[in-house]
Amino acid sequence: QVQLVESGGGLVQPGGSLRLSCTASGRTDSRYIMAWFRQVPGQEREFVGAILWTNNEAYYTHSVKGRFTISRDNTNNTMYLQMNSLKPEDTAIYYCARDRTPQRRGLSGAIDDYDTWGQGTQVTVSS
Repeated sequence: QVQLVESGGGLVQPGGSLRLSCTASGRTDSRYIMAWFRQVPGQEREFVGAILWTNNEAYYTHSVKGRFTISRDNTNNTMYLQMNSLKPEDTAIYYCARDRTPQRRGLSGAIDDYDTWGQGTQVTVSS
């Protein structure tokens, strides 16, 4: 079994930056798509972006494209979410997740396709 732990959240002013980390432990395997989701209390969990296991190409939801960057370091079993030009509407709990299907071809942003989740880290963007 694999465990995911997020870190790096906090309070930042609008226009600022944060970098989140997601570290895997246990039975780690780099052949899975990894993703970031976020959730505001009372709302559904939202797909933010994901990174492929094949070529480390990343895809993003429209609202964060050009501002967020996902990367992964398979040697250290860690995925990152670099968030720049943060806006108040980016305020949420951010979760990392691992795809339930190893070596999936193509990307899924569907929450049901991810079966391993971290505990979440709070990001608050406010002046």
